[in-house]
Amino acid sequence: MTASIKDVARAAGVSPATVSRALGKGPVSAALRAQVLEAVRATGYRPNLAARRLRSQESGTIGLVVADIGNPFFTGVARAVEEAAYQAGLRVILCNTGEDPAREAIYLRLMQEERVTGMILAPTRVTAERLATQPPEVPVVLIDRAGPPGGFDSVLLDNQAASAALVDHLVAQGYRRIAGLFGQTSGTGIERAEGYRAAMARHGLPVRERFLLPQVVAAEQGFAALRAEGPLPEAVLVSNSLLLMGVLRASRAAGLRIPADLALAGFDNEDWTGLVEPGLTVVEQPLAEIGRVAMALLFERLRLPGTPVRKVMLSGRCVLRGSTARRGGPEAD
Repeated sequence: MTASIKDVARAAGVSPATVSRALGKGPVSAALRAQVLEAVRATGYRPNLAARRLRSQESGTIGLVVADIGNPFFTGVARAVEEAAYQAGLRVILCNTGEDPAREAIYLRLMQEERVTGMILAPTRVTAERLATQPPEVPVVLIDRAGPPGGFDSVLLDNQAASAALVDHLVAQGYRRIAGLFGQTSGTGIERAEGYRAAMARHGLPVRERFLLPQVVAAEQGFAALRAEGPLPEAVLVSNSLLLMGVLRASRAAGLRIPADLALAGFDNEDWTGLVEPGLTVVEQPLAEIGRVAMALLFERLRLPGTPVRKVMLSGRCVLRGSTARRGGPEAD
């Protein structure tokens, strides 16, 4: 038999009206809300979301706020989110922040003004830090970038492990002077840099890194700066596909052969990475799975708002191609 709001009220020792306020946005103390949420868990009560939306004038719309819709990573995730929302009879409002915290703040306010049912958010580092003290009023699931510890449901790639795996592969292929170019606007770039540093230390190799805006032009400039400041690296590891494209362009403009003069590895298995010659070694991220899991977590949070925060960590897959062929081997001649 399905538990009712009266069952929750009886278990919590309060009135049904108090339960409604505690599960909504009513004026109740934190202690009383926790008491009601414990009763929800104990009884297995599942709120009627459709009725709640009608009472609160929510829109039946999911907000999706991404950092750069020009980045195919976010395009792939957005497609999976939209499909899951469509299957659930919900609409999606998509906002592109361009990695700009001020623009991001405007869109987060817009989502609340539109009374979205919930949000999926890929925050900049600035916004991720703000979430601890300025949480949105609706359920939020973070994707790609972590927020305050234990604060929000999230779906993330194990960035440190993926980056370290690329370093290990390059070392096994005979490369020692390995430089890293990482995005500076999100925690993702920081985590991938941490994995790079840890793996380099494990192999007893020197770190040479730069943090850049996640843009093709920025990568071209960053690679030029690497060449100007010292000896050419034997290999370069980059933290996303836009930086990967920028380094590839810059190396070709400089007349460098890949991998004979420079090995190249990065993230995101886009179609073009397998079509260029030689193909580029990358970590493939499970884009569709990220979107599906994020929506599943959001639905669960809407059904059971008192459940513990969940952090789902997914693994990438190394796709090995000619850009990291063995140093000095026949493939690199």
